Amino acid sequence: MHSMVNDDGATRGERHGTAQAERPGASTGKVKGRPRGRPRSFDRETALEKALLAFWEHGYEATSVSDLTRVMDIGAPSLYAAFGDKQSLFEEVVQVYGTRYGSFTDRALAEEPTARAAVERMLREAATAYTEPGHPHGCLVVHAAANCSTPEVEQSLRDRRNASIAAFESRIRADVAAGVLPPGTDAAALARHTGAMIQGMSQQARDGASREELEAVAEIAMSIWPRTGTHTG
Repeated sequence: MHSMVNDDGATRGERHGTAQAERPGASTGKVKGRPRGRPRSFDRETALEKALLAFWEHGYEATSVSDLTRVMDIGAPSLYAAFGDKQSLFEEVVQVYGTRYGSFTDRALAEEPTARAAVERMLREAATAYTEPGHPHGCLVVHAAANCSTPEVEQSLRDRRNASIAAFESRIRADVAAGVLPPGTDAAALARHTGAMIQGMSQQARDGASREELEAVAEIAMSIWPRTGTHTG
């Protein structure tokens, strides 16, 4: 169930000293401001999805708080009250993106019997996911890092990309140990190649490559994989 949040920033304003709320009995000698109406409510999940699309389209650094409040259709105090600061909002966005749009990598690694089958499926599904209509092309985790000057955000995104490469390498090493891949397979290099392909496909999609063009790239990428060992893979 989606949660509804009041669009009322008085508490946040007082916390940050950006607004001075009137207190009972205070004598300021000033005319009172207009009465505050009933706080407007917004759907938190809908606002979060709009923020996700903004970060995905423009990247972390180029998306300002004013951009976010405009696309989310909420005030800045409400954004801070509901999501924390811009960095906290982005961290939540990345989590949602991984579940809603980027889960095909984890599914392929978990469900396919071999590293080769998992990577082949992942690249094929990336070609589709990165070019789907209705949302920005490419991968948010790759694109949002462009020109990022916030060290914590840059490091977090780098850690995510490196974690994927480590997962590829783990699966490849397991297949080498099981005889599915030849004993001389360079698992680290093959995993790094896979990471380069998925990241490159993301940028190609941003540059206008079609699903069919990316599928052709994926097919060529798989052609360099070593032949299977003693087991079928």
